[in-house]
Amino acid sequence: MKTVGIVGGSGFIGSHTTKKFLEEGFNVKVSVTDIKKSEKYQHLFNFENSDNLNISALKVEDSEMLKDFISDCEIVVHGGTPFQLDVDDPQKELFDPTIKGTENFLKAIQDAPLIDKVVFIASVAVWNTNFPLPAGTKKMTDVFDEKDIKFTTPESHPYAQAKFIANQIVEKFISENPVLPFEITSVSPVMVMGKSLSNREDSTSTGIQFLFKNKIAPNPFIQMFYDEDVPMAIVDVADVAEAIFKAATIKGTHKKNYLLSSETYPVSDVSLMLNQQSPKNNAGIIYKNGLAQKDLGIKFRPVQETLNNYSK
Repeated sequence: MKTVGIVGGSGFIGSHTTKKFLEEGFNVKVSVTDIKKSEKYQHLFNFENSDNLNISALKVEDSEMLKDFISDCEIVVHGGTPFQLDVDDPQKELFDPTIKGTENFLKAIQDAPLIDKVVFIASVAVWNTNFPLPAGTKKMTDVFDEKDIKFTTPESHPYAQAKFIANQIVEKFISENPVLPFEITSVSPVMVMGKSLSNREDSTSTGIQFLFKNKIAPNPFIQMFYDEDVPMAIVDVADVAEAIFKAATIKGTHKKNYLLSSETYPVSDVSLMLNQQSPKNNAGIIYKNGLAQKDLGIKFRPVQETLNNYSK
């Protein structure tokens, strides 16, 4: 029985990923930043095969803790970077844990004796920090795939910038280490939506769904979505977990970074579907998913199904 370590395995995406690996018969180690806050990970013990689940305290900025966490893992999934839109101190809240955490993680895996696969949960922001707005000179309706040039600007949200920089660090590491005893694969989901597996109130992903469902705009950034009726590329959280599992268990995906996306709808339609109503527009495809379908065998479910699963 193989052991997988999932950094950030109790969050929105992480919980679905933990569930998937447990169902597939893995020993699963999940890291949490504060072991005393059991309400943030207790739901994981409701999953099938939870006898094979272990919870460990870990701060990604701590190199020694990282080395200890991954020392007995054959697979490591790194999804332990914060996803938040309201930020008081971007350096402390986003750049440090995302960038320094990635640097420490890369150092730690070099010394790990058992690892044969590493999966980074990146973001569409590593391709376009302007998401959900178009990249550079592209129009709202222009398509984007893995062959496009990555786009970033310092005017983008700090979260997007941090993810972009962290991915550059991963790419540089791969380039500077052409012979590694393990494969590194990344997945880059667009806006992740769907059903949460916990009752946590601090999930940005479920929070955004709540805002869109009720047409609430707590800040100018969210208000912009409604004012411009922004086309939103969406992917189901369960499909993201499936892609992470496939990327971790299929050989021959080294150095690849897969865009994970289903259909695109304007935010007005997203609000309708979150309220169990039919969209007024036909689904579009802005971010292509062909590479993930081809290499990983993922069949992305329709967005209407995804949004109907959100119940709050």
